[in-house]
Parts: sequence; structure tokens; C-alpha cells
Amino acid sequence: MTRYGTLFGIGVGPGDPELITLKAVNRLKKVDVVFAAASTRNEASLAQSIAAPHLRPGVEVIRLDFPMTRDEAVLEKAWRTNADIVAGQLALGRSAAFLTLGDPLTYSTFGYLLRTLNGLLSEIQVQVIPGITSYQAAAAHTNRVLAESGESLAVVSGVASEDELTRILSAADSAVILKAYKNLPAIRRVLTKLGLADSAVFVTRLGHEGEEVITGLNNVPDKPSYFSLVLVRRGG
Repeated sequence: MTRYGTLFGIGVGPGDPELITLKAVNRLKKVDVVFAAASTRNEASLAQSIAAPHLRPGVEVIRLDFPMTRDEAVLEKAWRTNADIVAGQLALGRSAAFLTLGDPLTYSTFGYLLRTLNGLLSEIQVQVIPGITSYQAAAAHTNRVLAESGESLAVVSGVASEDELTRILSAADSAVILKAYKNLPAIRRVLTKLGLADSAVFVTRLGHEGEEVITGLNNVPDKPSYFSLVLVRRGG
């Protein structure tokens, strides 16, 4: 009977190397193999560069390529291929870390991989080590309270339609719009219609070269960096 190794989904934080948790660091020092997810458009994995100082000398690092596309057939093939690679290592009894920016269970490739793996090997053991999200880091950097008392906080995808954005942002006291790079003009239109555009805070490339924080969306480019989000709160 095959005794599978444990897969650890590890969030390394939003990009600042100092925002990786102690629990993540301690686990990274012990695993047998590390999986670093990266876009097929990029040569390097940012999550891997953050984790690198904490890895055991000589530990094997395997890159997993994920295409940046919404073509479901292409994505399904990539998830299955990468799940097979991960399963192969776990079948050897090796413990493995899957690195992800932010948190493994919040808009992360890890969620898709986990679902695919569960369809292949229901007996594998998975442990998730949460990471600090980009919006938590952005709120801390700008001293913006996300929510308090009885207020509601919505975490919204910028990929959502204008109608969906309007519905959610009309109901929430405070909101975080992630993936803001995808459809910034639509986000601006919705927030302007709701009277929230001037007080919204746009944060891009936090902790990286080119970091920028802009209050109000009028001067935000239509096609910002991939690492962009918007903080919104009624009352400014």
C-alpha cells in the first residue's frame, strides 16, 4: 500500500519578504520538495524568491507552469498535468510544499490544484499554512481600517461584471477589490456611480519596485500592474 507524503499549501505573504509567517518558515526548512507555481509568461516565481532564504540547502524545487488564460480546456489540462506531477512526488512518500503568494485559499492557484488532486488521490494528507493577504498589507501600509463594529467587509473580484460589482459594493460597508488590473475602467465607473471613487484608495506593486498609492481613481491608469487592488470604505 502506498504511503503518501503530506502536501503543505504555504502562503508566503503579499511580496514583502518580512511578511512570511514563522510557521511557514519552520515548515519550509523541513519539506523534501518545493513546488513553485509560475505563469508561463514569467521566467521566475516571486513566491519562490520570497521562500528561497528559508529552504533547506539542496532541497529540490520543481516549477509548475500555469497559463494566464480563461480558456477552461487549457486550464483544466494544466491543472491535471501539474496535479500528476505533485501526486508523483507524494507517492514517493516525500513531504511537499506548494508556494503561493498571499493566502493559499484566497484567489490562489492552490485551490484549483487541491480540487484536482482530491479527484485523483482522496487519501493524500493536505495541510494549509495561511499567509498574509495583499489587502491586509495594503490596509496596514495606508492605515486604512477595513471594518469595525457591525460593519460588513466584502472581498470582490475585479473580474466581476459591472452589475455584480454594483450589487456588492452597494450593500457592503467596506470592500476590497482584488484583480483590479483586469477591468479598471469598469471599476471606476461603478465607484463613481456610487459616490465612492474619490475616497477609494488604489494600491499597486506594494512592497516591490514601482510601488504606488493613489487616493481617488481619476488618475489611475486604465491598465495597471497585475499586482493592483482597490480599498473602498463608506465615509472615506
